[in-house]
Amino acid sequence: MKQIRFTEEEIRQLKYIDTHVLWHPFTQMKEYEKEDAPIITAGEGNYLIDIEGRRYLDGVSSLWVNVHGHRVSEIDNAIIAQLKEIAHSTLLGIGNVPSIKLAERLIQITPKGLTKVFYSDNGSTGVEIALKMAFQYWQNIGRAEKKQFLSFYNAYHGDTLGAVGVGGIPLFHQIYGDIVVSSIKVPSAYCYRCPWGKQLSNCNQACFQALEDTIKQHAKSLAAVIIEPIIQAAAGMIVWPAGFLKHLRKLCDQYEVLLICDEVATGFGRTGKMFACQHEGITPDFMVLSKGITGGYLPLAATLTTNKIYQAFFANYAELKTFFHGHSYTGNPLGCAAALASLELFEKNRVIERLQPKIEQLKEHLQKFWELPHVGDIRQAGFMVGIELVKDRNTKESFPFEWRIGHQVILAARKRGVIIRLLGDVIVILPPLSISKEELNMLCDVVYESIKEVTGGI
Repeated sequence: MKQIRFTEEEIRQLKYIDTHVLWHPFTQMKEYEKEDAPIITAGEGNYLIDIEGRRYLDGVSSLWVNVHGHRVSEIDNAIIAQLKEIAHSTLLGIGNVPSIKLAERLIQITPKGLTKVFYSDNGSTGVEIALKMAFQYWQNIGRAEKKQFLSFYNAYHGDTLGAVGVGGIPLFHQIYGDIVVSSIKVPSAYCYRCPWGKQLSNCNQACFQALEDTIKQHAKSLAAVIIEPIIQAAAGMIVWPAGFLKHLRKLCDQYEVLLICDEVATGFGRTGKMFACQHEGITPDFMVLSKGITGGYLPLAATLTTNKIYQAFFANYAELKTFFHGHSYTGNPLGCAAALASLELFEKNRVIERLQPKIEQLKEHLQKFWELPHVGDIRQAGFMVGIELVKDRNTKESFPFEWRIGHQVILAARKRGVIIRLLGDVIVILPPLSISKEELNMLCDVVYESIKEVTGGI
């Protein structure tokens, strides 16, 4: 691949603007100014290339979005072909071809019963749509008392205000409490730090019972429950106990509560199946998709729902049951073309099938991490991994917040040619599904050595 070259002066200017004009997400800019962070200018396969020509293995899929690698000819060509036709056309009152074809394809591959597709731009907006549809559904059918939402502590569903309201990570959203509609919260099944002080050997599924008790108590006012199926990603890769999702589906049916599954992070193969809901064979009332939907190329989201929900909005205009919601770039043709090409690659390359041995390879690598005394817990769901670092393994005492141990680890990995991310002091491994076995070995070795370097003298 031809390398893009920059002069020393161009590099200096880019770095200055990056630290003094751009405001980066989830970043304390006072610290960022000192780091000399990479500025990416190109990609090749599973690697990122910065303006100084350094190559980095993309160990976090460019924030959990990249699936097939960078510069994939099939997706590149699909976008170019669509660009020669039209870049964008609204879906407000008219249609466009790529959005129609993608909607049909999504219905074919998602859990049976999801038959309607509503597009938006990103995971947060996809969640907002599910929340608003769920709320209005009950209003439209004359059940106006069902206005509340149930969500979980440690949950993350995005940063727009509705999504913040059902979020459960205080570090991110506590400050906005006065401007959001809060949800009813129930503890998540964080087994390593069990909210009920239980051990796996004698827990008696306290989390299952707490969920049932809460839903039963609030059933008359509950519109919906929202959950990240199988694993709470931004919480630190917290894996739900087996059967929890199926239990939740049963409770929602029993108590007339809608179920929203946020598959923004878990969808498109990340957990080892195309969608996390498929691990327990359930169909939610709403499924939210984004991140990997375009293979990591363009912003796009889809909120899928059932005909039952759709029919509550299908009425004469004068009845005012229309879903008055939309976005300028809803169903963008370029994004939909990229998504269609990505889904073709899933089938052509047998991505899910070929992923299984790599999941096992990753699982085997993770066993070595127990040798490191400051590794407190290791959590894995398919290709989604969280390694929780602690000051004391016996007591599970966390490192002081201001030490920024996790951040030091990602800087150490960067020096070794790997880009990863952290969630507090949880180190995340979440590579593109296309990563080779050799690259996976390198990724795990670098993360291991980086943790060892940072925590070795503590």
